Amino acid sequence: MKLYGFWRSLATYRVKVALALKGLQVEDVSIDILKGQQHAPDYRDVNPQAVVPALVLDDGGPPLFQSLAILEYLEETHPRPPLLPKDPRGRARVRGLALIAAADGHPLVVPRIRAYLEKELKIDEEKRNRWLAHWTLKALEAIESHLKGEKDTGRFCHGDSVTLADICLAGQVVAAIAYFKCDTSGVPTAMRIYGECMKLDAFSRANPMNVMKNQP
Repeated sequence: MKLYGFWRSLATYRVKVALALKGLQVEDVSIDILKGQQHAPDYRDVNPQAVVPALVLDDGGPPLFQSLAILEYLEETHPRPPLLPKDPRGRARVRGLALIAAADGHPLVVPRIRAYLEKELKIDEEKRNRWLAHWTLKALEAIESHLKGEKDTGRFCHGDSVTLADICLAGQVVAAIAYFKCDTSGVPTAMRIYGECMKLDAFSRANPMNVMKNQP
């Protein structure tokens, strides 16, 4: 398999964690979204939406796109270890938690949104940064509200095993503390679970904060 992504991309991070948890090897192809490489014609042939990640499968065919769809594909085709609970209610809860990060919070802070705020709406850097921090933290606060005090919350978001919810939570926390310098003191359950995730190599190895240390 071949994964088109970028080390700072939270969506790419989600896929890399899932691949590592499943023990799957891929060829990494870097698409530097800060330099606009996602808009190059060659990459648009891979993903016409011009976003990362995209996963090319060994058997050919159109690449897979959108991180949560890729995670669901990996779960269906490589069910061990499971990243979704066995019961329908548990699966719904995990998917709901994952979507708060991946569908509610993250889309408001991606490069194309920041570029629109800057170039089209002429919003200065200070106000743009306030926007980014605000929506990133709001998503974490929403996740926290579902985690704290709920009996289904354990060592991780749902029980004591990693699920898709933890993968998405980890990326959201990275954005909050590394990219947008949010005060996360108000989301202690989320931060505790993030700490548990970082004890696992699958999470820590691809963590953009760790990768950043090795960047020139």
